[in-house]
Amino acid sequence: MKLCSIASGSSGNCIFVGSERTNLLVDAGISAKRIENGLNKIDINPDTIQGILVTHEHSDHVSGLGIMARRYHIPIYATYETAMAFRNIKSLGDISGELINYVESDKPFMINDISIEPFSTSHDAANPVCYTMKMDDEKVGIATDLGKYDDYILSKLDGADLLLIEANHDINMLMVGKYPYYLKQRILGDRGHLSNDLSAELISKLIKIKNQHIILAHLSKDNNYEELAYETVLCELNRLGTLSANLNLSVAHRDVPSDMVII
Repeated sequence: MKLCSIASGSSGNCIFVGSERTNLLVDAGISAKRIENGLNKIDINPDTIQGILVTHEHSDHVSGLGIMARRYHIPIYATYETAMAFRNIKSLGDISGELINYVESDKPFMINDISIEPFSTSHDAANPVCYTMKMDDEKVGIATDLGKYDDYILSKLDGADLLLIEANHDINMLMVGKYPYYLKQRILGDRGHLSNDLSAELISKLIKIKNQHIILAHLSKDNNYEELAYETVLCELNRLGTLSANLNLSVAHRDVPSDMVII
């Protein structure tokens, strides 16, 4: 399996996941033009995308969904509540119900050779989910917009060879920054976003002995930056005694495609 973050951050998210037979997107939260350009840069024809897995209806996850789905007739996968929410967003245009496939947490389904399992997350959206994907002995886990993590989240992500995990903000930057108090409280709350420290704590519980790729993602434009997220997580893993020589840690870029990771 392979994964490339086309864009990841508070201003837009789109992740490519594929195999030899299957090409998928997780979210389409940037313009269709940027998605097309990103796919072309990694030598993926947009015509070959066979599904868009939607995590939730916030604009940074669905802003390009309508155009991409209509232009390439791509099936959309989302919970019923998420689909009802994004179909009410006028800027997305009309999205035919024929393109929408409803998913449920903890109920795996197949798209060609990839088994996909949605799992519930704590976020201020209409029944949001994240996804794990399996093919043979390979497992990919994508978990952003978490708010918090618990034993349920850990059980879903356990055993993944490749993880894309939220590291949204540095708490100190957030607290001294320009955001109004209510927004700071939302971000810090159980239905908000994971900080760099909480991301490291989550990752420390998912570290494997064998080679593992972990990508830090969904960084805030105002309250984080790549070097800070990377160093914070690395130092915290070292402090917790879980830093492994077999760990390949990287950070997804906000506005341009990141390197393709193949497992």
